[in-house]
Amino acid sequence: MSLDIVHDIQTAYRSVLDSLSRPGVVSNLTEQASRVDIESGCFEATLILALMLLDTEVTFAVVADGEQQELVTRLFNQLTYAKSVEIDQADYAFVLSSAKAEQLEAALEMAKTGELINPHESATIVVEADLVSQEKGLVLRGPGIETETVARVERSGEWLRVRAEKNEEFPLGIDILFVDREHRLLGLPRTTKVEQVIE
Repeated sequence: MSLDIVHDIQTAYRSVLDSLSRPGVVSNLTEQASRVDIESGCFEATLILALMLLDTEVTFAVVADGEQQELVTRLFNQLTYAKSVEIDQADYAFVLSSAKAEQLEAALEMAKTGELINPHESATIVVEADLVSQEKGLVLRGPGIETETVARVERSGEWLRVRAEKNEEFPLGIDILFVDREHRLLGLPRTTKVEQVIE
């Protein structure tokens, strides 16, 4: 793999932090993704996030349709030595583009939200979307946003409703990273209030 595990992953990590600290900012991981030279069965940006987030100290789950789930799970394990577990125990969940709407909803519903004494022991969900952009579609409000901003996520399913339910009891909740085939990334931390724009 020509991807530089230190330099490229650090650069991508700064982009992820930027997108999480300033919700609505769409980061682009094209430079790093262009260096991925293995067939992973997932988006290049997803693989970069797996290499960034997973190690021997954390657990993960992959949600996909058919045998893709098993293949990507095995690859992530081989590359990072992180342990694969059931979705309700996972520190990180990766919902791939082949996952049906109901699989995405179930993954969000089952994801762990932490405990009041340890709210950081919650799940971060990486979701492959059809499109991520800064066009109108969602209105975002909350910390890191001056008043409000807009973003667009094209992904089938009732994920917005399920996310709102999971994040009702702050500081408990889940954080979501959306990525698309063009290596764009949008972070939605639990502190961000999201409303759909009726067009």
